Amino acid sequence: MKMTGAGSFETRLARGESDFLAAQRLRYGVFVEELGGNGPHVDHAERFERDEFDAVSEHLILVDKHRDPGELDHVVGVYRLMTERGASAAGRFYCDDEYDLSPLRQSGRRLLELGRSCVHPEYRGGTAVHLLWNALAAYVLAKDIEILFGVASFHGTDIDALRAPLSLLHHRHLAAPELRPRALKSAFRTEDLLSDEEIDRPAAMREVPSLIKAYLRLGGVVGEGAFIDRAFNTTDICLILDTAQMNEVQSKIYTRGVK
Repeated sequence: MKMTGAGSFETRLARGESDFLAAQRLRYGVFVEELGGNGPHVDHAERFERDEFDAVSEHLILVDKHRDPGELDHVVGVYRLMTERGASAAGRFYCDDEYDLSPLRQSGRRLLELGRSCVHPEYRGGTAVHLLWNALAAYVLAKDIEILFGVASFHGTDIDALRAPLSLLHHRHLAAPELRPRALKSAFRTEDLLSDEEIDRPAAMREVPSLIKAYLRLGGVVGEGAFIDRAFNTTDICLILDTAQMNEVQSKIYTRGVK
């Protein structure tokens, strides 16, 4: 994948220990310090969020060239990318612990799992996300990826508080059966939370995290049910993006300049 830059930023695949450690340090700041997550591989002493999938994945990073790599704060955005080859090496995708991915595997199409995506708080709402998505588009084209998927999270595990946005996603953005993963341990059936008629759709959509809304604008859909991840203090949904079905207008925005 060709490295790209914009002003003080550059996007590239992580290379070398400082990049990988800086990505894990950023993940710690977002998932542990900001969102209250935890897990068996979290290193609280050194402030790294890591797991066994890191070694078989590539990490697409957004670098602020004004920050010092020696301080491990130069990575301000990250996407973890795991191909089918990486999943084979690990024995599974990350999502296999939360969802039955049989429909995706049986599709026979080339898969890419997106995970651990996060942006430093100081860089949200601006150019950072666009640069990451533009670099992701270049990666997808280079690898001839057909289906992107991964879990995306709502903060917290109170399902009653999340019933409106979860119901909205179920009734309005559910994946077709042939590409629909199903939550393994969902404590509820999404369709039982609220009927389509009961949902205040504008209010519910305001509760949907911005990353999920971005996928929806591109034509993304969701799997069946949600997974309560108490270790990370999140409620996870499975997002699926079929590159052949992407919204053309939004796709052009995120793939501008990619060949």
